[in-house]
Amino acid sequence: MKQYATQYELELRENVIPFWEKHAPDREFGGFFSCLDRDGSVYDTEKFMWMQWRIVWMFAELSSTFEANPHWVELARGGFDFLTRHGIDDQGRYCFSLTREGTPATAAYNVYSDCFATMGAAALFRATQEPRYRDEALRAFGVFQGRQVNPKGQWEKSLSGRRPMQKMGYFMMQLNLALVLEQCLGTLDHREVMARNVNYILDMFWNEKLGLLFEYATLDGQFELESMLGRHINPGHAAEAAWLLLYVADLLKQRAAIERACEMLLRMLEFGWDKQFGGIFYFKDALGKPHFEIQWDAKLWWVHVEALVATALAYKLTRRTEFASWFQRIHEWTWSRFPDRDYGEWFGYLNRRGEPTHMLKGGKWKSFFHLPRCLLLCQKWLAEL
Repeated sequence: MKQYATQYELELRENVIPFWEKHAPDREFGGFFSCLDRDGSVYDTEKFMWMQWRIVWMFAELSSTFEANPHWVELARGGFDFLTRHGIDDQGRYCFSLTREGTPATAAYNVYSDCFATMGAAALFRATQEPRYRDEALRAFGVFQGRQVNPKGQWEKSLSGRRPMQKMGYFMMQLNLALVLEQCLGTLDHREVMARNVNYILDMFWNEKLGLLFEYATLDGQFELESMLGRHINPGHAAEAAWLLLYVADLLKQRAAIERACEMLLRMLEFGWDKQFGGIFYFKDALGKPHFEIQWDAKLWWVHVEALVATALAYKLTRRTEFASWFQRIHEWTWSRFPDRDYGEWFGYLNRRGEPTHMLKGGKWKSFFHLPRCLLLCQKWLAEL
């Protein structure tokens, strides 16, 4: 474990942070470039709010928990200023994307823009103790919570003929935000939100009989196995939810929730693992029927790094050997395929056999977040072991 901890720290310090520190900042207009080719060159200047706020959070978080670095704080500050100046619509919601100069380019149809604004602003408050960052974190969190019933607002396409469904990812992110707010603001104001979401995810989306964490459930917690959407399984989300559940349940001393989350993680890893080529599938159908997404068998970076985080924390909390074995299996498959030793950072998208399908290092959905967070958390937890 000590060897792993050293490897993860060096990767973060020498291979991942320098790539984004060099190539991401837009020194002319502010904010960041996230659409970066293999060598870090920019191939699209549109600024997607998810990616922008994740970069703000990551630089601020690194300075607070990894190594105090005023330059990282200034990068986060610059991103915050650009996004709050240009990115908020007339209802207080963050747009989905901006032009390079800051003109709104895509409407605020996606609630996760507000989600990551909460994280980024909160991390900046911890790094600086400036009240304006705390105030924006709490404001954005209020917007996020207020959109629970109808996250897409006027952009929702479903009509009365479609059965209403609730999405696990919303409650997973609400759990994550409550944890981040407690860590960064230094208050216990969100303990009840954390406890409620731990129980809600395990009670409403975890099907113990099938051994699956479902992405969607009906409003009364039923599983719709007659539809493709109802059978949709995302093993990467399950891993991410598992480590958040484990972390918060340990914080709140919920022993039963830790045991349930461990069982969920083990069964989802077994379900999601590709027994022919190795690695973890992007999507699967709960009953093994055809999946509606053509990229269902792809191997994505974030799925694997979230599984590394989950198994590392599960082993730290329980010392169960099966989690150590899973960590080693995922580590070996991941580290032999995703890192780019020529240009730095990691590839994001592999085919089922583990070969890169895209050479990019960042884009509309990939930025400075899942990978550095994994390296940061794993080096810390493995060192503690």
